[in-house]
Amino acid sequence: MNRISQLYAKYKSVIAYLFFGGLTTLVNLVVFYVTATMWGWNYQIGTAVAWFVSVLFAYVTNRVWVFHSHFTTFEALWREIVTFFSVRAATLIMDEGIMWIGVSLLAQNEMLTKLVDQVVVVLANYFFSKWFVFRKTKATSTVDE
Repeated sequence: MNRISQLYAKYKSVIAYLFFGGLTTLVNLVVFYVTATMWGWNYQIGTAVAWFVSVLFAYVTNRVWVFHSHFTTFEALWREIVTFFSVRAATLIMDEGIMWIGVSLLAQNEMLTKLVDQVVVVLANYFFSKWFVFRKTKATSTVDE
């Protein structure tokens, strides 16, 4: 049992990211399904709307429960938000590209393509968030680990 506790302590941010990444993926898939399938919107517009809603959800969960980001100034908080959305914009480009290849070029099912797409996007988002958004800096934040 002690070994399990040690492994959990060592990988708790990864475990939390996977959990909230799974919820973020669920938010993305549900919003995409509603917009593209139920409402009949173009899959590219549905992808963009799903991206925006899921990024809002991801920012809050990542900030609070994954990377435990705390700020002492509004400027530092604003910088983190802008960086988060900017970095996620890179994965929006990946998201739209994978969807275009899967749906428009390969004529695959939109939801199946979206599922495959989300695996790639979740992995990219983790590394981008860890390296660029929630990195430890003494001037802007304190991060609990």
